[in-house]
Amino acid sequence: MEHDELETLRSRHPAWILLASRNAPMVLSVLDRVFIQPNASNIAADELTRLVDDELYALRERLGDAAYPRTAKAYLDEWADADHGLLRKFYPSGQDQAHYDLSPSVQAALDFVDDLESRSFIGTESRLQTIFELLRQLADDSDADPTRRLADLRRRRDEIDAKIARAEAGHVDTLDSAARRDRYQQFARTARELLTDFRQVEENFRQLDRQLRERIAGWDGSKGELLDELIADRHSIADSDQGRSFRAFYDLLLSAERQVELTDLLDRVHDSNDRHNAAIAELDPRLARTHFDWIDASERTQRTVRQLSEQLRRFLDDQVWLENRRVFELLSSIERSALKVRSENTDIEMSIDDTKVSISLPFERPLFRPSRTSDLDDAVIEVGESEIDLGVLDAHSFVDRAVLLERVQRNLGTRRHIRLADVIDNAPLEQGLAELVGYFSLDDPGLDVVFDADARTVVQWEDDDASRVADLPDVTFTRRAGPTSPTARGGEA
Repeated sequence: MEHDELETLRSRHPAWILLASRNAPMVLSVLDRVFIQPNASNIAADELTRLVDDELYALRERLGDAAYPRTAKAYLDEWADADHGLLRKFYPSGQDQAHYDLSPSVQAALDFVDDLESRSFIGTESRLQTIFELLRQLADDSDADPTRRLADLRRRRDEIDAKIARAEAGHVDTLDSAARRDRYQQFARTARELLTDFRQVEENFRQLDRQLRERIAGWDGSKGELLDELIADRHSIADSDQGRSFRAFYDLLLSAERQVELTDLLDRVHDSNDRHNAAIAELDPRLARTHFDWIDASERTQRTVRQLSEQLRRFLDDQVWLENRRVFELLSSIERSALKVRSENTDIEMSIDDTKVSISLPFERPLFRPSRTSDLDDAVIEVGESEIDLGVLDAHSFVDRAVLLERVQRNLGTRRHIRLADVIDNAPLEQGLAELVGYFSLDDPGLDVVFDADARTVVQWEDDDASRVADLPDVTFTRRAGPTSPTARGGEA
């Protein structure tokens, strides 16, 4: 890196300024205990003031009253101002109390300090295995040659067959304590870095939302030009590498099979550590529910993305209101002008655009022509016989939405999200397109049906001995957050 670039970062980046400040130990320790350790976000001002005040009281008990003499509210106001930028202060929709959230700069400073600490055990073998696996995916899964792909798949099959043969013979290879610690350390670091990345992605989308508001506020052109420009930017972000990666991660995380697999793997890791007398000393109980923290963080990012659509809708509504107001103003001015002319009894002059009067002679119009009449056949109608099956008139198709709702809730279980494709995989469509449309129109106070137009899903079913296929936007059933929802419990873990 160049000297000038580093000098700019040292003088402007909030993380560097924080690390160079005298109160850096207090700020990092307090924000780590309040935000990072419980994986909390969007904390109300009253609650955050109480938590920070408790932390400051504990520090003053050990260091003396003169250590950090200011109040918790004064520190929060300073951390959230434009010069520091350590916290984001905002007002959620429908609430009159300020909320605070941690900025990615504080997370970067905490990661830097965490790397400074000396560790008694540094694993390297697991990272080498990860490098090998990533290189295999880049080399093998990117190769379009069927011959080389088949050779690679057969090689993997032979390796699996060899492991199966050894297991059948009673020889099972297990990881020793050092290998388990190495891999768990790599997993814990990656899991925490993923939460850090979510904060940065959310901050990037917030910057886009801020730019969108600024452009709407200063726009004086037509609606069509602004919408074309904004929608182009929205699609460019969704189709970027970051947007596609986040959407793929979100779809993978919301998969019911992946959630069950993650929960099972985490439970097995913790149970195995108990059976081996705590072979992994760095085992963090909070990571047992880290996938629920990922879901909460990704949902916050999705909520920020949805704000972009809300801004566009609000802009269109405001423009329509302004146009309607202009129409009413023009109509009122016409009415006032008419009343003024009538009250003044002035002579009204009229102008004719044409220089001559158009004449229409009577004989130029066609004469009346009576309509032709047809003779009716009064033959007797005889009742005929037919072999038509009238039973089809009674074969009505009825879709019970209560059954569909029960099916969705049963598949949802304790999770917060589930995709329509996963529900149909567990319970295939029996009534075809009518049942598919019934899923779209489910209405329940505790459930939201979310349509993602940027992602596509293909649904298949059998209808009259024929296979039907429907290509539709990705549909997700989301449980509305409540005080006792499983997602809420997972976020508090």
